[in-house]
Amino acid sequence: MSFIDIIKDKARADKKTIVLPETTDKRTLIAASHIVAEGIADIVMVGNEEKIMDGAGWLEVDLTGVKVVDPRTTDKLDEYAQIFYETRKHKGMTVEKAKEILVNDYLTFAVLMVKANDADGMVAGACHATADTLRPALQILKTAPGVKLVSGFFIMDVPNCEYGENGTFLFADCGLNQDPTSEELAAIADTSAKSFKTLVGAKPIIAMLSHSTKGSAKHPLVDKVSRAVEIAKAEYPHLTVDGELQTDAALVPSVAKSKAKGSEVAGHANVLIFPNLDCGNIGYKLVQRLAKAEAYGPMLQGIAKPVNDLSRGCSWEDIVGVVALTAVQAQLM
Repeated sequence: MSFIDIIKDKARADKKTIVLPETTDKRTLIAASHIVAEGIADIVMVGNEEKIMDGAGWLEVDLTGVKVVDPRTTDKLDEYAQIFYETRKHKGMTVEKAKEILVNDYLTFAVLMVKANDADGMVAGACHATADTLRPALQILKTAPGVKLVSGFFIMDVPNCEYGENGTFLFADCGLNQDPTSEELAAIADTSAKSFKTLVGAKPIIAMLSHSTKGSAKHPLVDKVSRAVEIAKAEYPHLTVDGELQTDAALVPSVAKSKAKGSEVAGHANVLIFPNLDCGNIGYKLVQRLAKAEAYGPMLQGIAKPVNDLSRGCSWEDIVGVVALTAVQAQLM
């Protein structure tokens, strides 16, 4: 059974409600029909019901069982506007302005549904930038208790791969923090370990990646990663983490023996922490396209409730997968 099939089974076992606000996107409509048909989650779509159903008819997909909420007609608008106002009044928000935003910005409306416990999580990003998805989530839901920063990750499921957790990896940060400090890299390692344990169910073995292995190169970029390892071991002693490691040393046991002898991580890593967003984004897309890997994300970690991003190049199958992962996250919150 594939990784995503296991996740779908977990989602079905305790079905959650996920809201999808990008209802003018055909991939979202197709995904919604499959999610409901497979029993992965209950789906709420935000928008005009007639337009949504017209789109579904044109695509020949069945949205029976999908709930549609129109911000302009819902009796929840006043409640959501009041919550939004209370959350943002220190920034000059008024109830009237809150209502205006909610009827025009479906992503913000969907986040308010999650805040009000009318949905367990939200998935968006098929036709919005990460910043547009993240902004209302951070403004309204805030970060989870004890979390230093929100970061983005991908679950990578690589076919016919002997490395990682039977070919399954977590890559971070691939979608949010452009140039994290050593302290931020250590925090990303901690939240990534929790995400890996939650979603994959295996022990996270974390490699802090670099172009250097154990001092083989000298550069401030290498120092940043080696310092991150020191911080991670001091502040999060429960983690199995090591670095700085080149990717081959992190993954391949034979290479690890020569480059990082004695490391409990080298040659066994399943969680890869990239030194910056350039490396993370380039790395996941190379693995996705060249190794034919399934890439689920960018998932967001560190937000108080599950809100997850999508790549704008995603397929409807990707949306189904991220919804299943979001539902499993919601089960454990």
